[in-house]
Amino acid sequence: MSKITAMLWPQVILFGDSITQFSFQAHGWGAKIAHKLARKCDVVNRGLSGYNSRWAKIVLPRLISSQRSSDIVAVTVFFGANDSAMNEQHVPLEEYAENLKEITRHLASAGVSADRVIFITPPPVYEPIWEKECILKGCALNRHNSTAGQYTQACVQAAAQCGADILDLWTLMQKDGQQDYSVYLSDGLHLSERGNQFVAEHLWRLLESRVANLPFILPYWGDIDVKNPESSLLCDQ
Repeated sequence: MSKITAMLWPQVILFGDSITQFSFQAHGWGAKIAHKLARKCDVVNRGLSGYNSRWAKIVLPRLISSQRSSDIVAVTVFFGANDSAMNEQHVPLEEYAENLKEITRHLASAGVSADRVIFITPPPVYEPIWEKECILKGCALNRHNSTAGQYTQACVQAAAQCGADILDLWTLMQKDGQQDYSVYLSDGLHLSERGNQFVAEHLWRLLESRVANLPFILPYWGDIDVKNPESSLLCDQ
């Protein structure tokens, strides 16, 4: 019997903080992307709740190495909501921008070129609701929307300097200053069901061209030779 070779499926890696970690929950943006890519690509959740860009750059080499980089179709880098906080998670603005660049440099050294990287800015903060969450946790309001906007601009600039793509949630969710962006947030910081849908739709527009040529993996069941299934299921195509 000939040796059966394991299949290596292409990957889209979601790297970020809690907004990424929670993205595989019901109606989450990561789950929606994974659904779209079923049988074409593995969507890998590497969200780390509470992490900032300083900690992210330290752990990244443990998450992505050059061994499988050729199979990586895209990597989303989604930090800033914690960096901009006024607590122990805080990272100064200039360091945050440099950390994003360092993350991109590591990805490049591992074989993931900048054109496969998508930066995602922090979403806006709806302070009236988030302040209530803070009070319940026994602390004062620790995030401001204006500060999130400063980190957004740093993220946008870092993406341009690195040659990476950008999804600017902070700006899109407040488009023209007329939208009630609170509908996109469940607690003033994390995404609501509508916010998850918003992220999934806008991210898909950036991902679609990158995954358009990925083949459907393994034959459609109706195309399997029922008399000799091995000929269909163990072929290289």
